[in-house]
Amino acid sequence: MLKIDHIIGSASDATLHDRIHDLAHAHAVDFLVLPRQDLSRRRFRSSTEGGRDIAISLSRDQQLFDGAVLVLDRSNALVVKVEAEDWLRLTPRDRSAALQVGFHAGNLHWRVRFDGDDLLVAVEREPESYTDRIDALIEEGLVKARFEKGGANG
Repeated sequence: MLKIDHIIGSASDATLHDRIHDLAHAHAVDFLVLPRQDLSRRRFRSSTEGGRDIAISLSRDQQLFDGAVLVLDRSNALVVKVEAEDWLRLTPRDRSAALQVGFHAGNLHWRVRFDGDDLLVAVEREPESYTDRIDALIEEGLVKARFEKGGANG
């Protein structure tokens, strides 16, 4: 089992990027694919895309992120890749409906983004658990809800 106790840097850093690019041509780059909600974890075990068992144990001052380089040497690299997120797109009928759906999203502590007049809610558990909470707004036609698998433009 590979034990990782620190982050080397970001794959987007010019120096690291060039080294990783060269290793990629040699098929020597492996990825640890994580859902976004796991990025805040500091201690866990997992497996890479290539099947390597790893144990992560980071200090409190380090946090995983998309592109975090965990291993980089002459023969291989290990980089964190974040899974595409699913989103619930909520399109309010008017300003009043927008205020109501915004109130519910805030009160329920949903992680959100805005896309024009739409409210995008990150789907981190069963999708129905979100729509069930605002069912009255949907039934009254105040808001339209649509799930976007790995969507909402990143």
